[in-house]
Amino acid sequence: MADAGTQVTVTVLAAGSLRLPFTRAAQDFAQRHPGTRFTLVFGAAGLLRERVAAGEHADVFASANLAHPDALGRRGGFGPTVAFARNALCALVRPGLAVTRETLVRTLLDPSVTLGTSTPGADPSGDYAFELFVRVERSGAGPAGCAAALAGKARQLTGGPGAPKPPGGHNVYGMLVASGAADVFLTYRTNARIALAEQAGLQVVDIDPHINVSARYGLVVRDGAPAAAQRFADDLCTGPGQAVLRDAGFLPV
Repeated sequence: MADAGTQVTVTVLAAGSLRLPFTRAAQDFAQRHPGTRFTLVFGAAGLLRERVAAGEHADVFASANLAHPDALGRRGGFGPTVAFARNALCALVRPGLAVTRETLVRTLLDPSVTLGTSTPGADPSGDYAFELFVRVERSGAGPAGCAAALAGKARQLTGGPGAPKPPGGHNVYGMLVASGAADVFLTYRTNARIALAEQAGLQVVDIDPHINVSARYGLVVRDGAPAAAQRFADDLCTGPGQAVLRDAGFLPV
């Protein structure tokens, strides 16, 4: 707890998929630790990592993969990466498109179906989607050459520097599918859950486990950050923050 009359601000830069649980976890933490305030910044983790590497301040950095926090740790100035949650991909599907887990790969390969993903490199969600394409081909779930075909047809609609922002802070994935920008969008199950609550009629189709990709989330704490920053990170990894993450649909590591 901060000393009486002392205000401590903890700056957190985190993957966009963490917006809901991190906002709630920060509110809960501030109630339990009077005098602690948070500045929360959410976005594509790869772009946020570049901003931190270029000098933007972050006491805690959290990503939907381990590679981005590891990269900051290797540069120096941040502690070791700690994995704190998992997620998985699913297909967010427009109303009226007939698709099941068994027919999903065939649907993705259909030239008439518009496929949306996030942007590889800038956003781990995009990296995971393109890894899924490779798994589809390697596993035999799709024909030879399908990984390149899927990568070629995928519209990288989110995560990039020029990606649209949803009006009023609504879920961008639900907005894109509901508006017709994509018939199928490959995104995290936690994102799809929010999209379903906002956009009536959307469908969520699970991906066969033998080709699906498990996303491991990791965080790092800046060397010399306020003690509250480390306590907040500990809460997320092993404390009350784990319950908040579970409530939002994340899985334990």
